[in-house]
Amino acid sequence: MISRTKQKKVKKTSRSATKTRGVIVVRHAPGPAHRAILAFGPLRFRAAIGRNGITAFKREGDGRTPIAAVALLYGYRDARHRQGWPHSGLRIMATKADDGWCDAPASPNYNRPVRLPFAASHERLQRDDGIYDLVIVMDWNMRSRARNRGSAVFFHLARPDFAPTAGCVALAPAAMRVLLPHLRTGMRLKVLG
Repeated sequence: MISRTKQKKVKKTSRSATKTRGVIVVRHAPGPAHRAILAFGPLRFRAAIGRNGITAFKREGDGRTPIAAVALLYGYRDARHRQGWPHSGLRIMATKADDGWCDAPASPNYNRPVRLPFAASHERLQRDDGIYDLVIVMDWNMRSRARNRGSAVFFHLARPDFAPTAGCVALAPAAMRVLLPHLRTGMRLKVLG
C-alpha cells in the first residue's frame, strides 16, 4: 500500500510534467546569432530567430527576438493556398488581401491588425515569400502595449535556408505541421537568454 505522502508526490510530479508539455522553449543554437533550437516535450526542431539574436530589451526594428515567455493567442493562414494544415486548438483565421499589421509606433493601431490600404507603416499578412502561409500571433507587446517595444513578433514559417527573421521565431513548414495539433490558446512560447 502506498502512503499518502508518496501519493501526493506522484500527483505533484505528474502536474508539473503536464505544465512543461504546455511550454515551447526556444534557445540559441551554436553558430550565427539567428540560429535556434525549438523544443516541445521530447521534440526538437531547427528554428530561426532575429538577425541580431535575442534581447531582454526589445525595441522596434532592432532585429532581435525578445527574451520572454509569451502566450499564443491565435493564428492566420494564407487563404490563397489550400495546404491542409492540421487542426489546432488555436483559432486559425484565413487572411484576405486587405489584412495587414501596423508597425508604426506613433499610430494608435501600433501592433494591431489593420485593414489595407493603411496610411501608417504596416506589414501585409498575405506575403509572396510563404513565411506567413501560417502565422501564430503571440502576446508580445499586445495586451500591455508600449510604443517602440516591438510589433508583429510572430511565430511563423521559416524560409528554406532558415534565414534570420526581423525578431520573430520561425520553424520549417514540416515541423509546424507536427507542432500545430498540440498548440492551444494561452500555451506559452518561452525564449531563453
